[in-house]
Amino acid sequence: MVRAVNPDYTPHHPKWYRRRIPIFWWIRKRAYVKFIARELTSPFVAYAAALLLMQVWALARGGAAYARFLAWLQLGPVLIWHGALLIILLFHTVTWLNLAPKAIVLHVRGRRIPDAAVVAGHYAAWLAVSTFLVWLLVRGW
Repeated sequence: MVRAVNPDYTPHHPKWYRRRIPIFWWIRKRAYVKFIARELTSPFVAYAAALLLMQVWALARGGAAYARFLAWLQLGPVLIWHGALLIILLFHTVTWLNLAPKAIVLHVRGRRIPDAAVVAGHYAAWLAVSTFLVWLLVRGW
């Protein structure tokens, strides 16, 4: 049997001081608004990825299924929705690429590469990949 060292001891948990934070704390600074807006665009990125997977699935099911999928994509409301989606995805991409210098700190010969050079490199890579994809689509890959 284990005896208590101090039988009169009772744990006391003081009430911790916690500063009240309003729900819209992020409205106070423009950088926070951009952060929250980018985070809110994430489901749209997931939708775009799912749309690509649905296109591959329709293509795998044959020509008729793919033709139905393309007909659905050409409906007016779907075109308007995807136009808005393009703007949302461009916002997400630009704000994401602008974060690169905060995530990647590059040094060459002991000197840090400037943030603008890191961002420019990411934009150049984005432009190169986009140009290559457009070239493949125009060529009729």
